[in-house]
Amino acid sequence: MIVRKLSRATFVPYLFLLPALGILSLSVFWPALQAFYLGFTRFEMLGQTPEWIGFENFQQLWTDEVFWKSLGNSCIYIIGVVPILVIAPLGLAILVNQKLRGIYWFRAAYYTPVVISMVVAGIAWKWLYDERGLLNQGINFLAQSWVGEKLLHLLGWTGTTIGWLTNPDIALFSVMAVTIWKGLGYYMVIYLAGLQGIPQDLYEAAAIDGADGWQKHWDITLPLMKPYLMLVAVISAISAAKVFEEVYILTPGGGVDDSTITIVANLYEQAFSEVGQGYSYACAMGLVLFLLIFGLSIINLKLGQLRD
Repeated sequence: MIVRKLSRATFVPYLFLLPALGILSLSVFWPALQAFYLGFTRFEMLGQTPEWIGFENFQQLWTDEVFWKSLGNSCIYIIGVVPILVIAPLGLAILVNQKLRGIYWFRAAYYTPVVISMVVAGIAWKWLYDERGLLNQGINFLAQSWVGEKLLHLLGWTGTTIGWLTNPDIALFSVMAVTIWKGLGYYMVIYLAGLQGIPQDLYEAAAIDGADGWQKHWDITLPLMKPYLMLVAVISAISAAKVFEEVYILTPGGGVDDSTITIVANLYEQAFSEVGQGYSYACAMGLVLFLLIFGLSIINLKLGQLRD
């Protein structure tokens, strides 16, 4: 009788997990296995029978200059975006964790970009970056003063209009700014949850010992927030490696001279554009992206273990 109750109690939770597992199998696991198989075939359009070609797609990737350009841009994206999205939201979370009147309105305001659709945000930022947009209007106004003219000259901006999305040297960084703007509030909430779990007694004891201001955050907040820091590092790195909407909306086709094309944007062009190599080539590129994300996750986890 006891064995029967134990076995029933053991298998009942798995029965509740089966519906979710079935949905994930149909929507995630099975398509992923199909994409893995198609990466080793020639499959250019729907309705065509896949033809096994082995590693030919990957050999073509090795000599594809656009692929290496997109891979380099994705790496630059990760290096430029992740450190900011790990550090800046923590400072923002510390600021909005204060007990001030109306602080909830500040939290809502900082979180607003997260709930805005990327399409809407991309169109708004495209207007800001336009030749006659708000940013260039501000630079034009700044250039009319002597100090502003000298400052722009030091920055290397000789004209009054900057091609934020058309200049290959700065287009990728302009897109990165949109990603950072949209992600600050999301990671701020993650940090805020961790900060509110830290007992106030620790800060009071630190104040008695003479630690005040940023010193108490260095001694107490950072060590206790380490799991959240690692979580944000992993999530932001994966998101940066998979960035697509910002690139597609702000710089369709990868920008001038493919200056903003990333792996996912390149994958989309290969699979769905008329000049692409087809679905199988895009699946091979997707497998490389999977390995990149998997490697980033392993590195972040290993670094977290070393710091512990």
